[in-house]
Amino acid sequence: MENTTTALVFSKMLRLQLIATAVIAIASLVISGLHAGLSAALGGAVVIVGAFVGSKIAQRSNKDATAILINLLKAEAVKILIIIVMLLVSYKIYKQLVPFALIVGLAAAALVSGAAMSRLDKTDIKI
Repeated sequence: MENTTTALVFSKMLRLQLIATAVIAIASLVISGLHAGLSAALGGAVVIVGAFVGSKIAQRSNKDATAILINLLKAEAVKILIIIVMLLVSYKIYKQLVPFALIVGLAAAALVSGAAMSRLDKTDIKI
């Protein structure tokens, strides 16, 4: 995949994650209140930040298949590490965190990420 196409796919994926996070956060806010809405938004934000940083690592331009695979593995490792660190910081700092809402926001953003990546290809970038 060409680097500009890769950037376009990742930007579409991040946009879908933002939309899913916003929907879950608003639903949590309406159903369970302010702290649930903020917790859901925080859960989605954790995944979005991790995916954004991971996408920047994955977009490093290389022509060698081995280097591309190594970049993808590095990107996934960095993404997971960022998510873990941000979740730990969230649990320590936000005292009124609603764990269920946080997990639902995180899961929605993560599932949308996987679905977006499997659905998008070079021929169908329109979302």
